[in-house]
Amino acid sequence: MTESIIAEFLEKTLKELYQNVYQLLGGSLDDRTLSLAHIGLSMLATGIKIVILLILVGVIYWFLVYLTKAVRKLFDLPHRHARIARATLRYLWFTTSLLAVMSQFGVQAETVTATAKAATWAGFYYVLWAASSQMVSGVLKHYDLNASIEQLLKNLLLVLILVLAFATVMAKFGFDIFSIVAGLGIAGLAVGWASQSTLANFIAGIVILVEQSFQVGDWIRLGDKEGRVVKISLRATQILDRDNIIIIIPNSAVASSEVVNLTSKKMIRFDIKVRIGLHADVPAARNIIQKTLQKEEVVLKHPVPLATVSEVGDSAIYLIVRFWVAPLSVARIPIIKENITEKIKHALDAAGIAAPFPHMQLVVDDGQNLSVQITKQSDQSDNESK
Repeated sequence: MTESIIAEFLEKTLKELYQNVYQLLGGSLDDRTLSLAHIGLSMLATGIKIVILLILVGVIYWFLVYLTKAVRKLFDLPHRHARIARATLRYLWFTTSLLAVMSQFGVQAETVTATAKAATWAGFYYVLWAASSQMVSGVLKHYDLNASIEQLLKNLLLVLILVLAFATVMAKFGFDIFSIVAGLGIAGLAVGWASQSTLANFIAGIVILVEQSFQVGDWIRLGDKEGRVVKISLRATQILDRDNIIIIIPNSAVASSEVVNLTSKKMIRFDIKVRIGLHADVPAARNIIQKTLQKEEVVLKHPVPLATVSEVGDSAIYLIVRFWVAPLSVARIPIIKENITEKIKHALDAAGIAAPFPHMQLVVDDGQNLSVQITKQSDQSDNESK
């Protein structure tokens, strides 16, 4: 019983498939002589007509391509215009070939017409995207904006044009676009609500790219983090610190924090502190320090480095040494400051200007009372005289 039901089902399915193929190839269901010979002849006739149409379309296409090349050589047109013309001809050739094949397979005339209209609108939106992309590149180049903004605007335009193209094409085939758009809008709201942090980072990334408070290659300080900006994406900003470690910071955190751009100008100033004794010759020490800085290649000669007295302490005079470096040297500034401090120390020692240090002094009062007093001497010579 079960085997007969299965056999009957398979026989009915194969018969319906047989009739559908025959009808697709141009046969009529009123014709009761559905034989393999009829199907073969119908397929052969359809194939011959398709080949003839494709050859005809191909000949026209190659003639137009040859004509385009001749016109370009005759009027000495740029290669870019020729490439645009060939791309347009290829699109027309493909669309015409598709319509020719559809017409020979029994597709309804309304469907063929809708396909032709949809293909025309798709080509129009492609040309619109290409033209808008060139326009965006020209405008951003004129205003000297970075490549990240250009890519962002191109992506936004591409998404907008794709949505419009999809809506227009679907409308040509009778779909209710307003219902689809409404459904997509509700789904977009749900997704946006579920990913608020991602959306906040995206908006912050757009703000960072538009404001251009810092760019790729700048050295920035963000809280306790400092490094060179290596990438600004729509979700996060990546910086490379002095330890060669990539730090990824969400754009929302970057936009809501205080960012210090150390390389926004052509030079940046740093300072170090130096101690000398209370009785040391300040002008002589300043001269030695300036000569030491003049020998450093990373220190700019203009503006001239300065060494000024910042504080007179209990046991020492504190000098603050200010010097300027180029933005490329900012990444090595800790090592630069350490090396300069060491060289200044050696230069002062060689000139006999020693750094002060605290020491213990024994005071004898009339040979009777012995007291211990901790004092701070200004220099080593006073200590030896005691």
